[in-house]
Amino acid sequence: MDPLHTQHGMPESEAAAEARRLIDDWAAKPVHHHPTSFRDDTAPPAFGTTPPVQQPDHRIVPAWAAGIAVASIGVGAGITGIGCGAWLVLQGLSSVTLTGVLMATLPFAAVAMVATAIGGAISKARAVVTKNVFEGPVTHHTEIHNNSTTRGAFFARTRNEIR
Repeated sequence: MDPLHTQHGMPESEAAAEARRLIDDWAAKPVHHHPTSFRDDTAPPAFGTTPPVQQPDHRIVPAWAAGIAVASIGVGAGITGIGCGAWLVLQGLSSVTLTGVLMATLPFAAVAMVATAIGGAISKARAVVTKNVFEGPVTHHTEIHNNSTTRGAFFARTRNEIR
């Protein structure tokens, strides 16, 4: 018994006619398109009635503090390199201990930190305070409110409503 060539149910001509009817029913239904995004293509006005607004420069970390931090990291890496170099040069001598090497490199680290602090103080004293005033065109701002709700745990269904 060959399952590929035995006939189950209706004859082949009736099966083809039923398949054609199902495809035609499906093709006759309209396709619903749901927009997934919106873009406002209207051009912004060349100028507006809103006066320029002062936009002060607020940074999380001041520039002088970031400079001192970077310099401190560099000084630390340099002193570590000098200390490692001194340790490698002097490691063959039995009288040299780790404490002795640290005490020998301590003055270099102190001088480097003082130089970094003086440079930071000079840089901060020379810093110019800037006040930025925006004088460009006023742009149009469009807000999109997206309400998203999710129901279910494993087979979750998310519903988005864009207004």
